[in-house]
Amino acid sequence: MKTTAVKNGARALSAARRAGSVALTVGGLLCTTAIATPVFAQTGLQPSLRVATPPVGPGAASFATSSVPPLPVNEALLPDFGGYRAKLRDMGIYVGLDNVDEFAGIVKGDHKGSTNAGQYGLETDIDWEKLAGLRGFSTHSIMVGRYGIPASRIFGDNLVPSQEIYGAGGNVAIHLVDFYGEETAAHGRVDFAFGRMPVLNDFASSPLYCNFMNNSFCGNPKASSDNFAVSSYPDANWAVRLRVRPTALTYVQGGIFFTEDNIYQATNGYRSGFRFDSNNISGEAFPVQAGYEPFFGRDKLPGHYSIGFIYDNNNHNDNYLDANGAPFVLSGLPPKVRKGQTAQYVLVDQMLLRHGAGATNGLIAFGGFYHNDDNTSTRTSQAEFGFIDHGFWKARPQDGIAVAFSYLEVSDQVSKTEALQQELGLPIVGTGGQFYNAAARGVQSHTYEFEADYQIHVFRGVTFAPDFQYFIRPNALANVGNAAVIGFKSHIQLF
Repeated sequence: MKTTAVKNGARALSAARRAGSVALTVGGLLCTTAIATPVFAQTGLQPSLRVATPPVGPGAASFATSSVPPLPVNEALLPDFGGYRAKLRDMGIYVGLDNVDEFAGIVKGDHKGSTNAGQYGLETDIDWEKLAGLRGFSTHSIMVGRYGIPASRIFGDNLVPSQEIYGAGGNVAIHLVDFYGEETAAHGRVDFAFGRMPVLNDFASSPLYCNFMNNSFCGNPKASSDNFAVSSYPDANWAVRLRVRPTALTYVQGGIFFTEDNIYQATNGYRSGFRFDSNNISGEAFPVQAGYEPFFGRDKLPGHYSIGFIYDNNNHNDNYLDANGAPFVLSGLPPKVRKGQTAQYVLVDQMLLRHGAGATNGLIAFGGFYHNDDNTSTRTSQAEFGFIDHGFWKARPQDGIAVAFSYLEVSDQVSKTEALQQELGLPIVGTGGQFYNAAARGVQSHTYEFEADYQIHVFRGVTFAPDFQYFIRPNALANVGNAAVIGFKSHIQLF
């Protein structure tokens, strides 16, 4: 009788959460904005974002001197002595070194404290057409060193970390993020990439997100990387990816990523990211994404609209059932193993108002929705929307302000398992794949997170952003007090 009551309660909770999720999704998708180069990228400009630049419109890729899209041009702290950076670019070589640091202090919550997290990164991009005459061919690599933990762990949240740069870097001086080659043709309308790449460099991603510090947004919204088979920065898989532009304003891309189920572990050679053999390949992930990138009005306001689907054929533990179809908490048997998992997402962004000629000078709004398989994921749905405004203050055109809101929902099946564990007096340890929540103090359901920051251009190559975050129902639990975090995010582009 008691178990039946728990199940009925879980169904009612599920219906209420789904209604809230739909409402927030509609609200998020009504917000539209223009895509722009990020003020804070995880390290420099991601090559995938450069190559995705349309061959038409403001900020378009120029193929006047090479079939390879232009190398990055970053404002840097160190002077360009003798024009060495320009000379290297003319040869087809870009080298960038930067540091991102994120501090957060808890001013309201069940526990007080502060933490710091950060990363230094080295990026190289080489245009081999300029350097060696290999038409359309380029290579890209990123290496990082990471330190610190997020402050949100102190007050008990493991679902949407307050600082996005932490962990997965192996606690080593140099960790390889990616290393891959690209071949472009037909003036950028066809692009083929191959090598070590994270899925979320090119799929379910936006350069807008790293205007923020919380991992609910930057580098990829947390629900998109809930599944170990969907690899995320700073860890990669062997992969191939093809992008085709049927028209200048539309594209379709897909890929095959050879998944490794312990990619985020600091064992078996994964600590440094330099493990290249195929011994631990556990399956494949197949992402597909289509996009429309129009320009509106006299000011050519750019927008990006995309929809995507990801399927992987790995084995995943069921969140609730055993192999016989009974709750494994009651039977004591191992969880049912399901073959394959799916994820779907929609991303929109549109520039609403232009403040100047620059690609980032304007009011931008963005929205997105992600949904994962309820049977095998912990974070089953996420909706977010927000606004970013750069150049609104004429006296400080490189400053910016950003605000965003996120709603994240935990799987119904996880909630049902936790309810049974609570009823039976068992430890609530969560269930599911790589990222199950091992610190739950009750039955998880949903959580909200708000963030706002002001980005101050301090000096050439230096940006400092005071940041405020507010957590409602941290860790998706009603018995954890709301929390407020104040801190900052700094970015220094050394060269």
